[in-house]
Amino acid sequence: MKNKKLIIILGVLLTIFLFLGIYGYSSLKPVASKSDEVTFVVKPGTNKIDIVKNLKKAGLIRNEYVSLAYVFFFGTSNLQAGTYIIDRADSTSEILTQIALGNTKEVPATVRITFVEGKRFVDYAKLISNNFAIEYDDIIAKGEDEEYLKKLIDKYWFLDDSILDSDIYYPLEGYLAPNTYEFYQNTTIENILEKLLDQMNELLVPYKDMIENSGYSVHEVLTMASIIEKEALNAEDRKVVSQVIYTRLEKQMTLGMDVTAYYGVFKDMTEEITGADLNNYNPYNTRHKNFLGLPIGAICNPSSESINAALNPSDTDYVYFFADINTGKVYFAKTYEEFKAIEYRFES
Repeated sequence: MKNKKLIIILGVLLTIFLFLGIYGYSSLKPVASKSDEVTFVVKPGTNKIDIVKNLKKAGLIRNEYVSLAYVFFFGTSNLQAGTYIIDRADSTSEILTQIALGNTKEVPATVRITFVEGKRFVDYAKLISNNFAIEYDDIIAKGEDEEYLKKLIDKYWFLDDSILDSDIYYPLEGYLAPNTYEFYQNTTIENILEKLLDQMNELLVPYKDMIENSGYSVHEVLTMASIIEKEALNAEDRKVVSQVIYTRLEKQMTLGMDVTAYYGVFKDMTEEITGADLNNYNPYNTRHKNFLGLPIGAICNPSSESINAALNPSDTDYVYFFADINTGKVYFAKTYEEFKAIEYRFES
């Protein structure tokens, strides 16, 4: 009987130790699956408990308590002050060993860069190339790399196979969130693109349910937002432009918007648009008389304000609008006759 109780006790203890071992091993795994280097500072005089707490706050380790146990029991208790470049793909043991050895690295120079709303993928590519040791052609190629795009589709809920359509000029157009970012000087094009996509995720998450109930895909919403971005400058006008887009789609009218014609022939809005450009039949040009529906994709990278407008059109009943390129003011009309009168006033 005593032997049976002893066996049971030993079995329970073995199970507990096995569970603790598995839990501890899992808790010491890296927090990221791919390399992502961040700066971590240990100030002089900081005790080891606070260092571990700060590692947890910085998102560099999984479990504060298991990490503390590792510090005390596995010879890494002599954590040293310094500035460290820590890779989030390293395990907790590797990170603690790095700090225990005082294995600091020179912090690379950083570049602060602003991606302006309403600009195209090619504009962003030029900006990146001008600020980093990355060739423009390599940026364009990476943005068209089908294997890389499929990885991004797997990673981001708002990306789908729509961006793989061979007729789309630049697959990530519309998905790169405008903002001011800071990168290490030696960063990669993948890190830059994914940081902008991470920001787009933050912009879109609050609208996720609204998009799912809208009857339109994320791709279509961003396409509408990109048109709105180029056609209007303020929040109120953008919501009315949005209403006009929805109205014309419902009436199965051509959208007839010049901004799509520019993009369709690879022209910037500062360039002259010709009659041939306006009549060019391509997957973007809604000015063509036979073009129905939305362009195949976005024509720029829209602001959060334009995304909001695309999902919250105004409660108006306009069908036409005329945008004054000199002042940015938009004039709306309910009938074709009203629209032509506005157009005539500006052309005469």
